[in-house]
Amino acid sequence: MKETLHKITSTLMALIVLLSTLSFSVDMHYCGDHLVDFSMFDKVDTCMMKAEKSKDSNSCEVMEMETETSCCSDIEVTIEGQDDLKISFDNLTFEQQQFVYSFAYSFINLFDAVDENITPFRDYVPPPLLRDVQILDQTFLI
Repeated sequence: MKETLHKITSTLMALIVLLSTLSFSVDMHYCGDHLVDFSMFDKVDTCMMKAEKSKDSNSCEVMEMETETSCCSDIEVTIEGQDDLKISFDNLTFEQQQFVYSFAYSFINLFDAVDENITPFRDYVPPPLLRDVQILDQTFLI
């Protein structure tokens, strides 16, 4: 059981390190309000559209190989991962040191096994029974 717990914990920690250092970017190309191209690993292909106002609508119309793209827009969303994983414990404040010490002390003592069973009422002597109250009051559990 202990080995299985160690394997699960080490796998979870490896996944946490992997996910915290992972960075990626998403590129999107919009023409007007419509998503034309979407790419996670490569640059998006821009369409060759020219902004030309139509008489009955305000949308972009496809023109022949024009490079002017005033109604088209490129959006790039980038999520940066963590670069430095080495944490320095040299500059901890006194309160932080006290917290780390108390946490480690309580965590280590959490798993200490108690060798003897402690019975808190071992030395307690009950009062003497002078009369049987249940018989006198005629109250019985059925």
